[in-house]
Amino acid sequence: MNAPLLPQILLRPADREPELPLSTEGVQCYVWQSRFGEMLIEVHDGAAYVNGQRVEPVAETLRRDEDRG
Repeated sequence: MNAPLLPQILLRPADREPELPLSTEGVQCYVWQSRFGEMLIEVHDGAAYVNGQRVEPVAETLRRDEDRG
């Protein structure tokens, strides 16, 4: 296979956010590149994290709203 290897660390210019480690055992890591910059998306233990912050699933949000309702 001739596909390039993915980097272990996403390097950024010094004036932006620090380097993000991409290789962690048991964690799926993806780098999303958009016109607004890069995001590190990680999935571990069934939860998604973007740039280190947990993303709340829609089902949890709806359930919480119903409980308040």
